[in-house]
Amino acid sequence: MSNKSALLITAGLLFALSTNFAPARAEIANILPRIKASITGIGTVHPLRSPRIKLIGTGFVVADGRHVITNAHVAPTYVEVEKGESIAIFLRSSNGVIVRRAEKVVSDAEHDLLLLKIEGEALPALQLANSDTAREGELYFFTGFPIGAVLGLYPATHRAGLAAIAPVFSPPPGVRNLTAKLIKRADNPFLMFQLDATAYPGNSGSPLYDGDSGEVIGVINSVFVKGAKEHAIRDPSGITYAIPARYIGDLLKKAGL
Repeated sequence: MSNKSALLITAGLLFALSTNFAPARAEIANILPRIKASITGIGTVHPLRSPRIKLIGTGFVVADGRHVITNAHVAPTYVEVEKGESIAIFLRSSNGVIVRRAEKVVSDAEHDLLLLKIEGEALPALQLANSDTAREGELYFFTGFPIGAVLGLYPATHRAGLAAIAPVFSPPPGVRNLTAKLIKRADNPFLMFQLDATAYPGNSGSPLYDGDSGEVIGVINSVFVKGAKEHAIRDPSGITYAIPARYIGDLLKKAGL
């Protein structure tokens, strides 16, 4: 083979590779503005507190644009309503942070999901994918507010490989640790998405979505922690879990949406 032929073949391969991979890199960049418009911070607002707002986790707009999905564990169980405190969502605009009060509509503690209704006009909503079609090895993305209390209300996007689809139940270390809830879950464990990705406190409630369509396949809800909770930031395991979107659909149906 002549040097000229080798150069032509090499050039052809490089062209083919750039043609195959360039659109995949550009797709997520193209849909991110649309995704970010539906991402909200979740927390509380208290008129007597400094600062007034407290960012706890992430949520995303669904259905009619006036409802937000997050994790059940993100929203506080107690709010000082008598002092004016309320659950709220936070949005970033060119004029700063927008605060919208929210109220709990329906929750699903077993699957760690919560539906909130927000005040004000409708926001752009994300569509749900059929999570039953997800396959191990596929690549997805999630957008949220990792360590948002420190880094602020700036949504960050991470890649996540679907490493496994496995039951959420893990046997306790001993019989003394067995509870009625654990026994019930062992009898009927549900499948979760195990992701090859690093999530941080504040990412809870982030949508896990397809990089081409932007459709939500799941909700980030936990990470595997090595040792003490502090290790989740200092020494992350790189293993994150997400609740399949099918349970979001069930929650929306329960709410009549």
